[in-house]
Amino acid sequence: MYLKRDLEDKIKQYLKTPEIIAVLGSRQVGKTTLLQKMYSEQENAIFLTFEDIEIRILFDEDIKSFIKLYIEPYKIIFIDEFQYAKNGGQKLKFIYDTNPGKKIIISGSSTIDLTIEAVMYLAGRIFLFHLYPFNFTEYLHAIDYPLYTLFVSENKFSKTIRQQIYRYLEIYLKYGGYPRVILADSEKEKKEILKNIINIYLLKDIKDAASIADESQMYKLLKALSLQIGNLIVYNELKAISILTHQKLKQALSIFEKLFLIKLLSPFFTNKRVEISKNPKVYFMDMGIRNAIIGDFRALDERMDKGAIYENYIFKAFYEKDQTIKYYRSKSGAEVDFIINDTLPIEIKSRLSKPYPSKSFRNYLEKYNPAKGIIFNTTIQDSIKIKNSDILFSLHFEAEKIASLQEVTAKTQIWPF
Repeated sequence: MYLKRDLEDKIKQYLKTPEIIAVLGSRQVGKTTLLQKMYSEQENAIFLTFEDIEIRILFDEDIKSFIKLYIEPYKIIFIDEFQYAKNGGQKLKFIYDTNPGKKIIISGSSTIDLTIEAVMYLAGRIFLFHLYPFNFTEYLHAIDYPLYTLFVSENKFSKTIRQQIYRYLEIYLKYGGYPRVILADSEKEKKEILKNIINIYLLKDIKDAASIADESQMYKLLKALSLQIGNLIVYNELKAISILTHQKLKQALSIFEKLFLIKLLSPFFTNKRVEISKNPKVYFMDMGIRNAIIGDFRALDERMDKGAIYENYIFKAFYEKDQTIKYYRSKSGAEVDFIINDTLPIEIKSRLSKPYPSKSFRNYLEKYNPAKGIIFNTTIQDSIKIKNSDILFSLHFEAEKIASLQEVTAKTQIWPF
């Protein structure tokens, strides 16, 4: 069963341009399904996978014969699992330069080798796209299309509709957005699939990328990070838990990022002496994976990390829409969850009884005088003005809508919600 992805329409805009298209993402996220769907709609196209060892060996050892068989007869060439190729970037450059007029679309489950080669050999010849686990809007489209149409078309919601959307959001935040998980019939099956994705795919990729015989240290580190979402990384604690040197720890964190497991968030500052906290915060790219690692699938109201889960969700909503995200923390203790594009402060709360920002948020408004700010919560849709700042109170599940707005911080008109 094919579940529609937002990235499909974005890629189709570039099918007639000469550049190679590379779709990158973690294993089991749906890259192969996406490429096969697009392939089925094209004429004079071929679909290859480098999991087929004969095709891959031909590419690696006899590129001219590969071109004769698989490039010259076709207009559009899809190559799945491209990361298995040896010196793939160099050979892809040769194909591109010697066969004008061909459209090549590749996929890869790791950026570790592919992006290095892209920089070295394919500069100016390739567009990189990232396919992440389903966002909440895509999830709602797949699970309840009538509610999805209401969700994307309306800006104000009744209490009943609000509750329905939040029920789906809770399921999404428990089990995440991997396609196979979404399609599973039972909670037991969802948990088993997540367990298998971690054990069969992710840990293997980590082990291979880190060139280690025993992945237990990496798993301990991943579990420690899972318990710290939304918090500052304390390197000494992580070194003690994982028994890794500082250099190996930094290498491991880099590998986790390149495998699309986590994202490390840097601080926003204008005055290092009073504002900067140099350690990054950590967020996960899929909450289902994170919850499976710590073995916690309880309802949100039963969890101490409920606020951190909402914070992770808001982070992912803006990150996937290519917005620049930082966090703010002064040495005096004032905190703002996110600063978007260096201008838009965002605070994440749970239930609010009145539309009023926290002390830290108001301190930030006084210091920087931003044109706008957002406070995400479960109860209030409203807007107020604090001095020169328009503050929007919005529901958590509206984050992806807001993040989709172009130049979200530069708009001067009234907020759309």
